[in-house]
Amino acid sequence: MPSHIFTSPLDDVEIPNIALTEYVFGGSDAWADRAAMVDGSDGRVFTFAEMRTKISTLAGGLAARGFGPGKTLALMAPNMPEYAMVFHATGVCGATVTTINPTYGAEEVRFQLNDAGATLVITIPDFVETATAAMEGSPATEVIAIGTPEFDALFGEPLEQVEIDPANDVLVLPYSSGTTGLPKGVMLTHTNLVANLAQSKPMMAYDGGAEVALAVLPFFHIYGMQVLMNGLLAEGVTVVTLPRFDMEQALSLMQEHSVTQFFAVPPIVLGMAKHPAVENYNVSSLKRIFCGAAPLGGELGEEAASRIGCDIVQGYGMTELSPISHATVGSNYKTGSNGYTAPNTEVRIIDDEGNDLGPGETGELLVRGPQVMKGYLNNPEATAETIDEDGWLHTGDVARIDDDDHMYIVDRVKELIKFKGFQVAPAELEALIVQHPAVADVAVIGIPEVEAGELPKAFVVLKPDVEATAEDIQAFVKAEVASYKQIRIVEFVDEIPKSASGKILRRFLRDQSASS
Repeated sequence: MPSHIFTSPLDDVEIPNIALTEYVFGGSDAWADRAAMVDGSDGRVFTFAEMRTKISTLAGGLAARGFGPGKTLALMAPNMPEYAMVFHATGVCGATVTTINPTYGAEEVRFQLNDAGATLVITIPDFVETATAAMEGSPATEVIAIGTPEFDALFGEPLEQVEIDPANDVLVLPYSSGTTGLPKGVMLTHTNLVANLAQSKPMMAYDGGAEVALAVLPFFHIYGMQVLMNGLLAEGVTVVTLPRFDMEQALSLMQEHSVTQFFAVPPIVLGMAKHPAVENYNVSSLKRIFCGAAPLGGELGEEAASRIGCDIVQGYGMTELSPISHATVGSNYKTGSNGYTAPNTEVRIIDDEGNDLGPGETGELLVRGPQVMKGYLNNPEATAETIDEDGWLHTGDVARIDDDDHMYIVDRVKELIKFKGFQVAPAELEALIVQHPAVADVAVIGIPEVEAGELPKAFVVLKPDVEATAEDIQAFVKAEVASYKQIRIVEFVDEIPKSASGKILRRFLRDQSASS
């Protein structure tokens, strides 16, 4: 029995037993004619009423093609209004959607298609070639591009929500590296997602029907998917989408649409603090910048907040938590804090022996609540390693909670590298690099860097009498993986430090890098 459990200072909330789309659009009659989504690239506008119609008719078209419960659709696209249409239409017809990073190479896409069992890929014209190449050797049989006649033909007769079991039916399969290893499909049910939106509501506290948010963080990532796309639409906030972050374009859209809410990762906050273009735009409408996905240094946050003239606050979450377990509430912000524990959530801080720690003490963060994932797809072993038999999810992050209920992330015990908010699994890169004909052994770690958060660095042992340069290794990796996974630094070494069981001792490599 745990000796100390932290809970939220906020009251528990009611979590309805309904499908996600019913929750997100359930109150939209109150703002039916308000803009729900604006495509920041071309200015197209869809009202809440139009979004509901599009979702319903697309769901009907998918169902008419035999798409429904037990089927999985792969969605591989940048932020745009159609992303939400496809995402929710898939859920309405009772199927599952797996969200794929559109910058992935064919091998990475194929891995996810196979693991998720996706039979249909919806993408945009720019990525059709990659998606088509990835289909070979996968269960996918068709690729359809948004904006083409084939996509338009998908819309059919309106369909109401197909009957589902919200607590058990998986709506979305985003892929996460968890605490270690190769990417794993995170099974998030309708209830997981609905619960986290309900839990987040009193923490985010939007002025329903009167706010505008700029969405540049990718919807395929849990942060963009839930905090931006679903969380904002559920509260009647107009969502202005951008397919990728560009500082000048983002500032221009903030000015044009009088954006009140902006969501960022630390490198974007750095730009808000330092980029000269900020002075050229009127962003006085901003009420808050919410930063997540990686720790934000307190001084940097304060510098940007002072320059912009609005609050910059933090939260904490992970894909396996749908994603929020902590967030700053209102203006109750402390420097470096990730905010309060979410309603309906229990938290423990434990030491290396599994003993519970109290306020002010530092240890691994454990979370239990309705937002905890169902598990990893096809991977009961990894699920059991992450969620114990009492339902506690072991985050792999080192944290403390102060006497005022504020949580602080102070370190990571997991091996995951965070590059500009994206997860990079060392094991995935190591498995690739060791295939290079000159490489005998390799280890990958993250090196702290102000703008990116961490840079992937490879320690490489070459085979005897075989030569290779750092550029050779980097080019080998670049050809196979997305840009954020690329090796930024290569160091050649005589051996990789390992434990008696063969586990890479990454802390020694970190110490070596810090002292060099």
